[in-house]
Amino acid sequence: QVRVEESGGGVVRTGESLRLSCQVSGPSVSHDAMSWFRQPPGKDREAVATITWNGYHRNYEDFAKGRFTISRNNAENTMYLDMTNLNPGDTAVYYCGVPNGQTWAFWGQGTQVTVSS
Repeated sequence: QVRVEESGGGVVRTGESLRLSCQVSGPSVSHDAMSWFRQPPGKDREAVATITWNGYHRNYEDFAKGRFTISRNNAENTMYLDMTNLNPGDTAVYYCGVPNGQTWAFWGQGTQVTVSS
């Protein structure tokens, strides 16, 4: 059974940075793409970024381009999201997405990011 734990969230001010981590336990995901999603207050969950199994290809939503960097360490079954120049619009619960057939599964509780103005 896959177990996912997101961490690294917190309360920061506009313009500050955070590094989120996603630790996966159980079956190895070293040969799978992985993703970050987020759910802002009162809104649906949305994609943030995706990374291929080898890290060679990364895709970002427009709001993340130039500010967020997705990366992974397959030896440690860990994925990261480095976020810079945060603004209140980035306030959300951030989730790690693991492939589940043709969609993504969210096994973790997420990590809360709150950006104050």
